[in-house]
Amino acid sequence: MSLTIQSVSPHIGAEVIGADLRQPVGDNLFRELHQAWVDADGLLIIRDQELAPGQQIAFSRRFGELASAGDNPVIQKYTLPGHPEIFRVSNKKQDGEPLGREDAGTYWHADGTWQTHPSKASILYALEVPRVGGNTMFADLYQAWETLSPTMQKLLQGLQAVHAMANAGDTSYGREFAGKGDVIAAKSATHPLVITHPDSGRKALFVNRGYTAGIVGMTKAESDALLAFLFQHSTAPELVYRHSWRVHDLVIWDNRCTAHYAIPDYKAVGDRYLHRTSVKGDKAMQSAMQ
Repeated sequence: MSLTIQSVSPHIGAEVIGADLRQPVGDNLFRELHQAWVDADGLLIIRDQELAPGQQIAFSRRFGELASAGDNPVIQKYTLPGHPEIFRVSNKKQDGEPLGREDAGTYWHADGTWQTHPSKASILYALEVPRVGGNTMFADLYQAWETLSPTMQKLLQGLQAVHAMANAGDTSYGREFAGKGDVIAAKSATHPLVITHPDSGRKALFVNRGYTAGIVGMTKAESDALLAFLFQHSTAPELVYRHSWRVHDLVIWDNRCTAHYAIPDYKAVGDRYLHRTSVKGDKAMQSAMQ
């Protein structure tokens, strides 16, 4: 199998043409795809894949153990029947009921950073996309770190931040937890502001506007001011790739070194239907968080 791999932006993202993931992925092919993913700063777009749910799940497992969408109280009702590993993202309805979550990820975030062991990777497969709109933006958190001044880098090294599901309270995701205070309170974790990626050895700025709630050891005013700067810096236009979805795109992003934002501008245009699998954090991820 001959692959064509090319960059999609100056810093983050590469697309792969020529792969066929319907068959079991052998070690050599997986090593090539995984290295392309690492080299592209944690964002890989594999074009033209016609995958059944079981095939997406089988490929996703090459990256590690999969999470069950049924374990998340917000998204469990959007799991694909018979496939608890698949979370459906869609504005389509069947008999008046949504087939998937319509407003998933409509704010800057990295998946699951409010967990003690955050998600390693997310894999999203497009079955239907609108004629225009419905893009997803991806920010490069390696570049966010590397473009800080040495003085700012020195300040951030060693600091910890609290990541909380409740921080997304003014988003549609957070609003689904209205009246569920005990559940929200349990969904938080503390992580370093700067992590070293176990595969690349590079440092990444581990903050996101959606879930990073505060910096440990600072007053609220100090923390809010510093985080406001980091949120703006980490999603500056020059660090962001905007993906225009095509049917049968399979997009893999690394939650350790990217953040993303789904743009909800397509509702009057057409249907959007995607399947997402999530890879659990592993021992290497836990080491990066220490």
